[in-house]
Amino acid sequence: MIFRQLFDPVSSTYTYLLSCEQSHQAVIIDPVFEQHARDTALIRELQLDILYVLDTHVHADHVTSAWVLAKVLGAEIVMSKHAGAEGVDVLVDHGDVLAYGDCSLQVRATPGHTDGCITYVTNDETMAFTGDCLMIRGAGRTDFQGGSAHIMWQSIREQIFTLPEDCLIYPGHDYFGRTVSTVAEEKRFNPRIGGEAKEEDFVGYMDNLGLAHPKLIDIAVPSNLKCGRPDHDALPEEITWGPVTVTFAGIPEIRPDWVARHLDQLYVLDVRSPEEFDGELGHLNGAALIPLDEVRKRLDEIPHDRPIVTVCQSGKRSSMAAEILLNAGFEEVANVAGGLIQWSRLALPFRDL
Repeated sequence: MIFRQLFDPVSSTYTYLLSCEQSHQAVIIDPVFEQHARDTALIRELQLDILYVLDTHVHADHVTSAWVLAKVLGAEIVMSKHAGAEGVDVLVDHGDVLAYGDCSLQVRATPGHTDGCITYVTNDETMAFTGDCLMIRGAGRTDFQGGSAHIMWQSIREQIFTLPEDCLIYPGHDYFGRTVSTVAEEKRFNPRIGGEAKEEDFVGYMDNLGLAHPKLIDIAVPSNLKCGRPDHDALPEEITWGPVTVTFAGIPEIRPDWVARHLDQLYVLDVRSPEEFDGELGHLNGAALIPLDEVRKRLDEIPHDRPIVTVCQSGKRSSMAAEILLNAGFEEVANVAGGLIQWSRLALPFRDL
């Protein structure tokens, strides 16, 4: 199985990407709206086919990107039938199974944080995605959205702690940088529900957390009850000046063949050394030469009136140049994917040799 754990530093939310290695059919769990471009870039680079976008519950601390990802990727939105959300494609309940290729996830109802909280467990019971129910050395708060410490006690004890001892626990959040635990660890060390804790111990602990309400609750909950669907069904703004894709590394890239057809409309910035510029690979017609280590000092030589494409031998140095320009306030910037090596491989025109 292909597996990735992704992190949103603002809300401390974990997003999980799981895929069948053979078919590349995949699911994504608890995606964050502000990270949709990152997530789609990774999905594109790994060539995955997202069947389902899953939310473990109606979140109060961030807005889900379920609606956006479903629209962009053609996936179906999955939530608990008890969550009360609208626009859900697949309403699931305890015991349901979602298949993706040769892999599947079993749905376990784990209310307590909210009525609609669910835990997803892989078919071999080696991984459990517990959302805001059981966390690493903690548990989700139970003081709003219909939460109940008594119900959460039952959820954890009956649905999570009954999994194999070595089953990995992947929570919806962690505020201390911890990434994974196990059933055995939490049964032994969790200060709220582990060891010899009784129900009254857990309830007493949870009822006295004294936490402030989540800062985004008034925005997040109404939006998440619509699966993150924005007003007027507006998709995030796309780059329109050319076929630019943003990589998982955050670099905007553009296809060299498109650049070749639009050279007269672009500012081509070559960031190699002068020797390379006039060397074996040559350079693109009309390209301006500013070596990478001089770009920051010569920003005033670069125009703002047309899109800028950066280029070098392999596309590595020019990707750094693209980052420098974006950080300096240039808006229409992209790196030529693969650089002049790929340009030559494709036998593209408009090169001086």
